[in-house]
Amino acid sequence: FTATFDDEPLNRFVNLIRFSLGKWEVEPLKENKVPGDLGLVLKSRAKHHAIAALLNKPFVFKDKPLIVQYEVNFQNGIDCGGAYIKLLSDSDDLDLEQFHDRTPYSIMFGPDKCGEDYKLHFIFRHKNPLNGDVEEKHAKRPDVDLKKIYTDKKTHLYTLVLNPDNSYEMFLDQSSVSRGSLLTDVVPPVNPPKETDDPKDSKPEDWDERAKIPDPETVKPEDWDEDAPAKVPDPDAVKPDGWLDDEPEFVSEPTAEKPDDWDEEMDGEWEAPQVPNPACSAAPGCGEWKPPMINNPQYKGKWKAPLTDNPNYQGVWSPRKIANPDYFEDLHPFRMESFSAVGLELWSMTSDIYLDNFIITSEKEVADRWAADSWGLKKLVASANEPGVLSQLALAAEERPWLWVVYILTVGLPIGLAVLFCWPKKSDDDYVYKKIDEPRAEAEEVAEEEEEEEEDDEAEKGKDEAKAEEDTEATGFTF
Repeated sequence: FTATFDDEPLNRFVNLIRFSLGKWEVEPLKENKVPGDLGLVLKSRAKHHAIAALLNKPFVFKDKPLIVQYEVNFQNGIDCGGAYIKLLSDSDDLDLEQFHDRTPYSIMFGPDKCGEDYKLHFIFRHKNPLNGDVEEKHAKRPDVDLKKIYTDKKTHLYTLVLNPDNSYEMFLDQSSVSRGSLLTDVVPPVNPPKETDDPKDSKPEDWDERAKIPDPETVKPEDWDEDAPAKVPDPDAVKPDGWLDDEPEFVSEPTAEKPDDWDEEMDGEWEAPQVPNPACSAAPGCGEWKPPMINNPQYKGKWKAPLTDNPNYQGVWSPRKIANPDYFEDLHPFRMESFSAVGLELWSMTSDIYLDNFIITSEKEVADRWAADSWGLKKLVASANEPGVLSQLALAAEERPWLWVVYILTVGLPIGLAVLFCWPKKSDDDYVYKKIDEPRAEAEEVAEEEEEEEEDDEAEKGKDEAKAEEDTEATGFTF
């Protein structure tokens, strides 16, 4: 572990001062190990861990940037816990043997997670120039989804860049995830408002905040019946033919018998359970007929006067403003309290959190070169050990068997369509014969017979020519 400032080594975190109930180890990564590379590993679950190291000189916030960078690997994932670092404020009474959660710090930076809340902290402590009170200022949350870095079990690089012009930027794996200003993008703001509410001011009793009021000139109409029901029986309804008025809708179950252990003194008089009347099954209904209910056309509900503008409306009351007695203007919050040590003070419900390659510098190029020689090498090893595309698909399907259906549809469907549309078509000759044409086989036989006859004719012609030549040779004449 190394920290640098102005390109000069500050200190090597070898003699790390530690105290805690939790256990620390220096060991290699569980997976994707780089030969000879070791990191600091938080080993215990549900215990407090603290470890720190002094720098050989304090970092003073003046006219040079601050770059803080280190690596984290949640090797077992993370349930609830963090891996943030603290830059411990420089003071004469700083005692790393007593490093705990209340030890003053200037900056806290790094990942933190509990439940489904995934965070990347950047917190700095600002000192009120009027009364000396110190208050934590929280940078806005990154605009990216951080869930993956807590679950993929890979080594990730965290970088904070803080500039003298009060701008800041956070990087995750060398990609910017959040940027802003210490003056405008932190909560609560560095500078309080110039004015504040007068604590002695109170709303007058006759202050009217009602923009609308019931119209005082409107009276309820005489024919307005507030007691009219919302529903009334349908006057046009007619009892269906065949309605069985004398048949009850439910009757006692004829096969039911009183249980042997029924005690009428304790349980009362026994009655058979009720079942639907079988006589009603073929009829439109049984029992007393009542017309269905419909909306009452005369129903108006409770009368209310219409609203009108309130002539006495005075607006929404608010206390008068006075000069804020606690107002101050700090235009250089970057110039916070210097720090002289780096510490990890963590509580985690998950073990084996790996931390490595801490660097503090004022040159971004130095941090980038450091990352290339350390985190970059880990990234190459991890990439080389990753399974191929087919292996990754097969591993995913082992956990989710339904993915095989997706694979088949994704690969098989295009191949099937390609075969369907690209397969050679049949020759047009296969479709030119009609039922009235001679069968193709017979036509071929006729053609073969004609060829044989032509060959026989040529053979006979050859014999005649040979005989003529013999005759010519014998007589000496030519025809």
